[in-house]
Parts: sequence; structure tokens; C-alpha cells
Amino acid sequence: MSETDTQRRTVAVIGAGAWGTTLAWLLGNQGHRVRLWTRRPEHAEQIRREGENRSRLPGTVLPPQVLATGDLREALRGAECVVSAVPSAHLREVAGRMAGLLDPEALVVSATKGLEPGTGKRMSQLLAEEAQVRPGRVVALSGPNLSGEIAAGMPAVSVVAGSEESGVAEGQRLLSSPLFRIYANYDILGVEICGALKNVLAIAAGVSDGLGYGANARAALVTRGLTEMGRIGHALGACRATFWGAAGVGDVLTTCNSRLSRNWQAGYRLGCGKALTAEAGEVSEAIEGVPTTGAARELAQRLGVEAPISCALYEVLFEGRAPGEAVMELMCRPWRAEAEAWQ
Repeated sequence: MSETDTQRRTVAVIGAGAWGTTLAWLLGNQGHRVRLWTRRPEHAEQIRREGENRSRLPGTVLPPQVLATGDLREALRGAECVVSAVPSAHLREVAGRMAGLLDPEALVVSATKGLEPGTGKRMSQLLAEEAQVRPGRVVALSGPNLSGEIAAGMPAVSVVAGSEESGVAEGQRLLSSPLFRIYANYDILGVEICGALKNVLAIAAGVSDGLGYGANARAALVTRGLTEMGRIGHALGACRATFWGAAGVGDVLTTCNSRLSRNWQAGYRLGCGKALTAEAGEVSEAIEGVPTTGAARELAQRLGVEAPISCALYEVLFEGRAPGEAVMELMCRPWRAEAEAWQ
């Protein structure tokens, strides 16, 4: 048996956005029995009838092992593993509804990248608290994972991070496939901080591109953004190596450079002087970097850590500051050494 062979499991995927649907597709193709939960029963009916999630992942035919449902209790019944792909804005509420419906020994995989505004809590923390799951049974999935590319059969890597070796190993076995290589990581704090803050940088990179600043400016933003991410992570006690792995620099490079990234697209619209909301009706809450920008700013202030990019983007997103003006202020900050003490 190869390292990607695994026992067929009953898996609930909670959240039928593009990423949740992609994960359901991956798991179904591995032979797992998958129930894909969506908040709207009519959406579940459309997926069952047509065999694809037309509104979120059009053109991707779901395998017969995937059953869509609008009933959360039905989705969780008998599930040995639960994959949570609910937008961060709704995770606390949905996780609370999951309490009492989960098998106490079920593995819970957090596939949402973000920080909760007001508390700064990570998504795995919300799941453990609200769904009443032992923290060691919650792992985080993160990495450079654009849904459209994965659903098109293109190779990708990711990491599964957790505090207990058994949970990480279980998540690695569950999610691995020949085209989706999973690495183990035991720094769940660092992995989730990377996954959240890279969305902030992706919006900022989109703003820069929308302003027409070019490759030099984007490279400057990415390198200084990685330093800012690492500074916050170090203050929280994260492992430095995490920020240079797939969940850190790998994810930053993908989301800051790909036009498939919703966060980059949002920033690009802002840089071009357009409204944040997409013409197709995409709401800003689906762009995880928007609420995370506020949470990152609050977290940095609470830690006493400098986060100039997050603070500048916050002013653009929430205070109406002109993007070009914010960039010029960043460029005109006092001179300093490049190396940081934490390095």
C-alpha cells in the first residue's frame, strides 16, 4: 500500500464555496463518502440535480460519492472526519450549531484562513470552542491552493498542522492524493497566522498592480509583507521556519501573483478606483482578507508590533484613504535596517 492509500472514510465538508467544493471533489475522487453542506437547501438541490456547483465551481463534475445537503445534522451524522470551509465571518455561528452533533472522536480539519475581528482568534480556536471539540482533534489545512487549478487537476502542495501528532497524521492520510501532496506541520499557530495574513498581502498586492506600479513594487510589498507576518508570528510564539514554507512564502507568492486570487482581485479593483464588490455580485465577506485586515491591525497593536502594511490597507478599506496616498506614506517612512531582531 502506498503512502497515499487510505481507509475510505465518511467525511462531512461544511461550506459549499469554491474551496469547500474543491475539497469535496478531491475527497470523493479518493473514494471517501462525502456529504457537502450548504446553508441554502435550494443550492444543495441544484448540486444534486446537476452534479456540479454551478455558482461556485462551474465545470467541475462532482463524483457520485459526493452528496450535497442543506441539513447540517444530516451532513454530520456518522462523520468520522469534518472539513470546515465556512467563511470566517460565519464560522462562529456555524461551529456553534455543530456542537453536540459531532462524534467526540471525529477529526476536524479547518480549511478557512482568517482571524476573527474583535478577538483575533484563529479558526481552529473558534472550532474547538464553539463546536466543543478537543483542540488536539482540530488541525489546520493551509498552503498555496487556488481552487480552480486544483479542480482542473493541476498539482499542488499544502500542509496539515496540529498540536498532536496523531491528528496531523490522520489529516495527512485523509487529504493526500497524487496531485495534492500534504506535508505535516506541528506549528498550527504559525500556519494559521500565515494563512490569514497572506490574504491581507494579496489585497495590498492587487492594489499595487491596479495602480500600475509594476513588478518592483510588488516584490517590495511581498518581501516587506513577509517580514511583517514574521514579526507578528514571532511575537505570538510561532516557529520562524513556518513562514518560509508552503503555508508562508508559498501561499504569499501564489495569492499575490495570481489573478485567480479573490483577494488580489479585490485589491486590483480598489487600485483601479472601482468599488470593492465584484460585478458578479460577490460580497466582500467572501474575500477573507477584508475582515482579516482589521483583525491583523488590532492584533499588532495589542502585541506592540509594527505592521505598517496592514495599517495602511486598513485605512484604504475602512477609512476611505486613497490607495496611492497610502503607498506614498509607506515609501516615506523613516529609514531603517532591513534585518529584524527576531531573525
